[in-house]
Amino acid sequence: MELTGTKVLAFVDEEFEDLEMWYPVLRLRESGVVVDIVGPKAKTVYHGKYGVPITTDYAFDEVKSSDYIGLYVPGGWAPDKLRRYPDVIRLTQEFHAAVKPIAQICHAGWVLISAKIVKGYTMTSTPGIRDDLENAGATWLDEEVVVDRNIISGRRPPDLPAFSKRFVDELIQFNKQQEK
Repeated sequence: MELTGTKVLAFVDEEFEDLEMWYPVLRLRESGVVVDIVGPKAKTVYHGKYGVPITTDYAFDEVKSSDYIGLYVPGGWAPDKLRRYPDVIRLTQEFHAAVKPIAQICHAGWVLISAKIVKGYTMTSTPGIRDDLENAGATWLDEEVVVDRNIISGRRPPDLPAFSKRFVDELIQFNKQQEK
């Protein structure tokens, strides 16, 4: 597998959208990626909107963006919490500055907005945060997945197959570019 042994960081907090957390994480792991789940506290169980649990590997302040090839931010209500942590903003900005793939879906655009990295990008999201993205300077499209440079964005759970496949494809492309 082209991604075996590579690492992706995935943010989490309470009330993530269960499918938007687990579907991409499992798809990445099936592709050989090591996915580290990172939240406010290490070795802590967080619950999705529908009660599905996930346990963090590390806390935000314990990880370095340089150890990862990509960042994943799930949707749900967690992004509204995530964007309030200075370490989440710092890490997101570091991934962006390094032009590493950043995948976000549904309400996760809030994290990228708070990190001030969406201006001039074309993105999608749940229609509920369309105004937020546009007010932050992004162009919004109503499509299942949109890729603009290093940002991969998705709308909502029914779009997870296309979104997750595209994230894996973008990570493969990033790896190939790094090998040159």
